[in-house]
Amino acid sequence: MRDAARRGVRVQVLWYWVPVALYACTIFYLSSQSHPEEQLPSFLLEDVSDKVLHAVEYGILALLCYRAFRWATGPAVARQAVVLAIVTASVYGITDEVHQLFVPFRESSWQDWLADTIGATIGAISWRFLRSE
Repeated sequence: MRDAARRGVRVQVLWYWVPVALYACTIFYLSSQSHPEEQLPSFLLEDVSDKVLHAVEYGILALLCYRAFRWATGPAVARQAVVLAIVTASVYGITDEVHQLFVPFRESSWQDWLADTIGATIGAISWRFLRSE
């Protein structure tokens, strides 16, 4: 019985938390680039504000965090999944902006963090209502 429970926990970690970690690593990788526009498809950069890109990027992160907090934790944490997802993505946004202070040719901006947080809020709340339980 214990082995089955452990396998279930491992599956939950893989299914819900690994996507969060992989996506966070992708954000970190792109933030480490002195010229990230070289890593992105050109259609993403044409006539699109970088604030919109920040919002979308962190909306996706918050969505993944919401899934993990909602379905791979206990009931007390799951009840707070929206708030935890927003806070987690927002705090990660702060660390991303601090990280960019040390990357040549990159800038750190509170407006970028604000766009990250707004995107995270929209992403987590939208996913919550689209996937109503």
